[in-house]
Amino acid sequence: MPSPLQQTDDEARKEAQQLMQSARYAALSVLDEKNYPFVSRIAFGLTQRNTPISLVSTLSHHTQHMLQNSQVSLLIGEPKPRGDPLTYPRLTLQGTAHFLQRNDPDFIDKRTEWLETHPKSRLYIDFTDFQFVQFSIFRAYLNGGFGKAYKLSAKDLKIY
Repeated sequence: MPSPLQQTDDEARKEAQQLMQSARYAALSVLDEKNYPFVSRIAFGLTQRNTPISLVSTLSHHTQHMLQNSQVSLLIGEPKPRGDPLTYPRLTLQGTAHFLQRNDPDFIDKRTEWLETHPKSRLYIDFTDFQFVQFSIFRAYLNGGFGKAYKLSAKDLKIY
């Protein structure tokens, strides 16, 4: 059976990068204590180095699962109000989660960056159970709509 993946080109790279830059939420998939998939919706953003990041509570199930097993998958791309949701582009990111402790020198910079794009987080960002998690992405899959499937690398996404 032939692969449904197209040759990755600049148009696919640009669309994937735009999806990442515009996303404010993502579906996060982690593995639970019995290695079953567990999916949750999280806030999503990018650092200045284009690294995916989120602000999570250590009280949440998904954070507890990431602390036990750092393998993650993220799905970004929201359907429009009209039309078939499966025809709109979406991007699956695969990688590992790395937590940034509150005493880390980068925490204040990340806090400032985060609040620029997620101002409502100001209500809880300073609660002691919240911390940043950065995602090291090693591959991604773009579904740009019917017949538009691509496999991308971190380099294609300009993640540093």
